[in-house]
Order: sequence, then C-alpha cells, then structure tokens
Amino acid sequence: MDLIFRSVRIDDAQPLQDVAVQGGRIAAIAPAIAGQARQEVQGNGKVLIPGFVEGHLHLEKAHVMHRKANRSGTLQEAIAVTAALKPSLTRDDILARSTQVLRALVQAGSTHVRAHAEFDPAQGFTGLDVVLELRESFRDFIDIQVVAFPQEGILKLPGMQDMMVQAMEKGADVVGGIPYNDSSPHEHIDFVFDLAKRFGKDIDLHQDFADDAERMSIEYVARKTIAEGYQGRVSVGHLTSLGAVAPERQAPIIALLREAGISVMCLPATDLHLGARGDSHNVRRTLTPVRALRDGGVNVCLATNNIRNAFTPYGTGDLLNIAQLALPACHLGGADDQATLLSMLTTAPAKALGLQDYGLAVGKHADLVLLDTRAVSDVVLDLPARLMVLKRGRVVATCEHRRSVGF
Repeated sequence: MDLIFRSVRIDDAQPLQDVAVQGGRIAAIAPAIAGQARQEVQGNGKVLIPGFVEGHLHLEKAHVMHRKANRSGTLQEAIAVTAALKPSLTRDDILARSTQVLRALVQAGSTHVRAHAEFDPAQGFTGLDVVLELRESFRDFIDIQVVAFPQEGILKLPGMQDMMVQAMEKGADVVGGIPYNDSSPHEHIDFVFDLAKRFGKDIDLHQDFADDAERMSIEYVARKTIAEGYQGRVSVGHLTSLGAVAPERQAPIIALLREAGISVMCLPATDLHLGARGDSHNVRRTLTPVRALRDGGVNVCLATNNIRNAFTPYGTGDLLNIAQLALPACHLGGADDQATLLSMLTTAPAKALGLQDYGLAVGKHADLVLLDTRAVSDVVLDLPARLMVLKRGRVVATCEHRRSVGF
C-alpha cells in the first residue's frame, strides 16, 4: 500500500478503522489492515472524512474590498462596485488573488471547488481564461469545475449571447446564469437551458436573490428542468426569496424542487451581509429556508460564495467557518440538526457537482482530510486543525507549518 491511516474515526457508531490508500484510491477499510505501507499515519482515534466540497465560489473577485468599498452594504451597490472594478483587473492580478484563495482552500481541506468565472464585453474573458488555466495548474491539488457566469446578464448586453457560446467552447464545465439581473428572467433561463443542452453540460444559477418573493422564477426553473429531462443536473445559489414565502405556498415549491432534483446552495456569509438592508427593525435573516428544504427532500449545501469583496467583506475559504455561521443563522444548532450539517459540506455538494468517485469508501478517490478531533459529531463545533489533506492519495497539505505542500 502507498499509505495506511491507523486507528481513525470515520463513524461515531463504529469502532476505529484502518484506511489504506493505493494508486490514488481507497483500497481497504477494516478494523486492522495487515502488512505495512510506504507511509503510515497513526490516527490515534482522530477523525478522517472525505474532503470538503466548495460548491459555489468566485475566485477572480476575491480580496479586492480595499480597492473600492460597498458603503451601503446592499446587493445593488455590490454589483455596481464590482462592475466598475472589473475592467481594471489584469490577468496577473486575477491569477495572484485566485491562487491565494486556492491555497487557502487546500489548506482548509477542500478537495473540490465549483468556481463561477465572470466575463462580459467590458472585461472580456480575462477572468474566465485565468480560472480555466488554474483548473489545469492546480489539478493535482484540487479539482476545479468552471462555471461560465454572466454576472451582468445575457440578454441586455450586446454580444453577450455569443460570449456565452464562446465560454463553453473555451472549455467551461457548467453553464451559469443570473435570471434576476436580466431584462427577462424566463428568456434568460431558456437561453441557459438551450446552451447547456447544446454542450451537454450541467446548469448552476444565481437564483432569486432578494428579501421578498415578488419576482421569483424558481418555479419556472424547476418546471423547465423537468420538461427538459435535466433532473439532478441543476443547482441554484442564494434562493433567499424562498425564505420570504408563506409555508402554505413554500411547501409545494419545495416539493417541485425535489421532483426536479435541484440542489440548493445556501450562502450565509454573503446573504446575511447583503440581505434586509432596508429593514429598520426586527431585521430579517434573508436566507434560503435550509431546514424546510432539507426536510422536504431537497439536496442542500453550504458554500462560501465570495471572500473579501463588495459582496462579502470577510472570509477565509474555510468551509467550517461557514458551517459555524449556519449553526445559529439557519437554526441548525439542535442535536438532530447538527447531525446533518457536515454532509452539507461534503456529500451534498458532491452530489450537486455530480462527483462520481467521491466518498470514504473502497474504490473511491483518496480525497481525504485527517482532523484534530475524536468525534465526527464534533467536527463543525471544534473547528479542528486539518492535520493532513490528501488529493488522490497524495499529501497536499499539513498543519505542521500551516502551509500547503508542493505549490
């Protein structure tokens, strides 16, 4: 064997296990694995989990909040500030900041990330090209799915429809969209589905990001998903408007999302920061209804979205920080709720991203994280050090010097 973890905790209800890695995959899991490996790691009861999956992140916009501030803290100003900045973002600038974020993700135990990369007539394809480049240069450390994301809309910008096609021809993995920031949300959605079908790609939408439910298009998305046979291939981020819907209307929408197999990315850091800026008192949380979605059978994930920019002026890229924020914000602090939280950082986003070889099971890719805690149920609570991070069986980060290995 290449590597064996000895006496690690993978399930609180089971005895400690040995986990063997060979050829980049998990070769065996048993209470005691005979023989030796080139590298043996004494777990001493520490927790071993599959790598975290960052399901919704913007690399090229990270770490720019000091350049132009969002004074009002509103979504409208965040979009305007970012639009003003984008023409000034050079390739080298985007490359340096995105690399900084990816290193932080790897060190924090993320082995996969879905990155929404923007482009438009004002900035061209600079950001998308850099993220596509990073997908290749970081492939031994973290898998990057690249979303072709039209932040400024598709229909209202001359030439943007052609740019969406070009983005897919360049090699984007997923067709993105933002129906609420275009002249016709339904036509925007139709275009995204047509493009996804043309290239055989999945869809990931910034969806219904508002404090109220007056202009929601999620039901149209869900019905379109079913009609086009795209069940299980559509994800939506934000979906905060659904939290403003009364229970009697919310329940059938959630049932429709379940039927369509749509995954929902809750983005608490951004949505709490930007939401309810017009509320003078009894300020709303403006989050998608995580518990109702989960209990209704919808695949729900937690993700970062933005790091230190006009949309989210804080963050480190550590998904456990996002999970701790979600504990009180999404009412996930109860014992039964806490038991579902870790999956929202691991298996749930892995399902949303369509990862086929993910998980802590024999035959799966050895994308693993050894944590400095002794109970799986304590992972989110403890914010444990990432003692060792493996990508396809190779050690890519340790906490010994708080640095990533090999890049």
